[in-house]
Amino acid sequence: MANIIDTATNNGSFTTLVAAIKAAGLVDTLKGPGPFTVFAPTDEAFKKLPAGTVDALLKDPEKLKKILTYHVVSGKVLAADVAKLKTAKTVEGSDVKIDASNGVKINDAKVATADVAADNGVIHVIDTVLIPA
Repeated sequence: MANIIDTATNNGSFTTLVAAIKAAGLVDTLKGPGPFTVFAPTDEAFKKLPAGTVDALLKDPEKLKKILTYHVVSGKVLAADVAKLKTAKTVEGSDVKIDASNGVKINDAKVATADVAADNGVIHVIDTVLIPA
């Protein structure tokens, strides 16, 4: 099995996310032992952001790091566990809201694919980029 970064890279749907992780200097962290749970927005999710947002974030590593760490929870939290939670504390420091009443939503993002295994955690694919308050 591959680590979270290699799993995301090999998937092919996360080129923007992987580029952002590199720009924010988080590659070594997410290749580390973890375990981590990553709510991973697809390239399509990044396209929903207003024009120019991604380029602006790639030029602002601190803001980018804050947004990216808002997508990460310490520990390996599988879908069955996520569904039992109302909130989860992110590595960024804030909580994300979890709603499992109709599918699973993390804040306003729908989980499209859950439990993508990596050797240092798990990826849950989401359809919207999460932005901390």
